[in-house]
Amino acid sequence: MVKAFKIMGVINVTPDSFSDSGQFYSTEKALLQADKLISQGADIIDVGGESTRPGANLVSVEEEIKRVIPVIKAVSKKYPGLVLSIDSSKAEVMQKAIEVGANFINDVNALQSDGCVDLLAKENLPVCLMHKKGQPKFMQDKPEYVDVLNEVMEFFTQRLDFCLSSGIKRDSIILDPGIGFGKTLEHNLILLKNIKTIKSLGYPVLIGVSRKTLIGDILNAKTDDRLYGSLALAQFAFTQGAQYFRVHDVKATSDVLTITQELM
Repeated sequence: MVKAFKIMGVINVTPDSFSDSGQFYSTEKALLQADKLISQGADIIDVGGESTRPGANLVSVEEEIKRVIPVIKAVSKKYPGLVLSIDSSKAEVMQKAIEVGANFINDVNALQSDGCVDLLAKENLPVCLMHKKGQPKFMQDKPEYVDVLNEVMEFFTQRLDFCLSSGIKRDSIILDPGIGFGKTLEHNLILLKNIKTIKSLGYPVLIGVSRKTLIGDILNAKTDDRLYGSLALAQFAFTQGAQYFRVHDVKATSDVLTITQELM
């Protein structure tokens, strides 16, 4: 059976990640985590050096480069041919990461920062464009929408028009509605229930719900007790047409989606 989904395993090289409390904040530990995720079946490894959890502070270009480049270089060297993603919104970080082996761009800012669109038009790599409302420091301070689905669709339409007109290839783009990024529980559930609408734009959809606050809100569960909620949301998103899944628990997610695909 050919898999109809891709699993993106997360490595946060930060001291303040919401999910792993900075436990991979060194090249050696991050490489060991990459070993684990790949052995469990990760199709993509996503390396990030700036926390985007609610309330997080921005970090400088220099600090982000210092955090992620040694990890990307080490993982790329050990696993040539691996799809290796840089989770960044800064063109300078993306460029450095590409130079040492990154071949996938995951941008929570949808290439809105200076130089990002030009870089991706030149490099022609897969890129995930995510919707968020506000900066991580304040994005969960009572986010409001008139119509969250309509606003997300309008945002994607505008970004897609700009990216395509700037030279980014259509078949390199993936869309992420940004679950938990400037959205209430109600907003998140509306978007998850309308993945097919987002897919109607004609692009693959990536969903990142692993261990997120909406699961805690529904189940009254702490971060490290959200596995089953994460799996339930991933399974539902898959049945609605999502193809990419950014997760912390690779094997469990892969098992659930494999069984679900067989049933479908």
